[in-house]
Amino acid sequence: MKQSIDRIITTHVGSLPRPERLEELLIQRDHGRHVDQAEFDGEVERALEYAIGKQIESGVDVGNDGEEPRVGFQTYVPQRMSGFAGTSPRKMLTDMVRFPKYAKMFTDRTWSPDRERPKVFNAPQATEKIQYEADLKDAKYELAAFRKALDKHAEKRQSFLETFVTSATPGIVSTTMLRAEGNPAYPTDREYVIDLAREMKKEYDFIISQGHVLQLDSPDLAMERQFMFQDRPLKEFLERIELHVEALNLAVANIPREKVRLHVCYGNWDGPHIDDVDLEPLLPILYQAKVGAISMAFANPRHQHDSKTIKKHPLPKEMILLPGVIDVTTNYLEHPEVVADRICQWVDVVGDRERVIASTDCGFGTFAGYTFVAEDVVWAKLRTLRDGAEIASERIWGHKSN
Repeated sequence: MKQSIDRIITTHVGSLPRPERLEELLIQRDHGRHVDQAEFDGEVERALEYAIGKQIESGVDVGNDGEEPRVGFQTYVPQRMSGFAGTSPRKMLTDMVRFPKYAKMFTDRTWSPDRERPKVFNAPQATEKIQYEADLKDAKYELAAFRKALDKHAEKRQSFLETFVTSATPGIVSTTMLRAEGNPAYPTDREYVIDLAREMKKEYDFIISQGHVLQLDSPDLAMERQFMFQDRPLKEFLERIELHVEALNLAVANIPREKVRLHVCYGNWDGPHIDDVDLEPLLPILYQAKVGAISMAFANPRHQHDSKTIKKHPLPKEMILLPGVIDVTTNYLEHPEVVADRICQWVDVVGDRERVIASTDCGFGTFAGYTFVAEDVVWAKLRTLRDGAEIASERIWGHKSN
């Protein structure tokens, strides 16, 4: 995994805007309807070439495929794994319960009434033993399309310093696609989570085999306090995320730490987030993850103060920090000096400039059709991330970056 050796390098969390037609096709597939494969392939190819080009143009150093071929950052899993059916009875997040007028505003603004939605809050549940597709067909399709697009840009002498590919963790899969009551294969959630680790490992190993850094997306490690554990003691939530980290470690046991980064967040929406769990009790558990880097949301107004918590509980020496210095739920364009100030603050907190990579709070296109930031503003934000990193690099190293 690249480090900020002679300047602050930049990355982002994964999902990027998708073209409208590709979104429509992804949502149709999510609902089990047939789509024309040739059209889908063409849309994916165009979307990937565009997304990669815009990342490079914006100055992103460590980039990815934008999750263009996926309907959602974790809800793609039932398309690659058998054993799911019906609908998971997920609780409504507390922001929506406590602030009903916000809930209406969120719904009216986010989901167009004349467009079908992806299965975000009504994903299927595990009704029998789950099993990842033996031939890894979808994963191979996605990474082959990514490689093809990367090669096209290489021909134009455009490239990243490094590439990463995201994948859902056993924890977020288990809390989105719930274990059905009475599932004979899994009498307990623990058995379900551990089996998910064994099955998702196939995807993780394949991503690594293709030469990419693996990013494990695990917002459950903070977010599920607002969902599954909203009315239960904090102790129960912490015990559950300990299980999730145990499962994660099981799945990456044979992968070198430096090839894995972990994303943790409180959920990607622009609500009050008043019930977000404090970071302090989470850190001892998060630091147990056998990963080389950890990505967390720090740019939004609810969590800018968490630098104090990291300062109090220092990042392990074997970990790189990918602090969010760009908010992904507002169209306000951060000033480069603000971004630079945030980066410099995090270098001070970590105490090692090489172990800080500037990033975003979360993704910009978590699900198909689910966005808060206009596409042109997304690219401007990534450009501002680069501009801020250049200012910070000049302050930290005392010279302009190359």
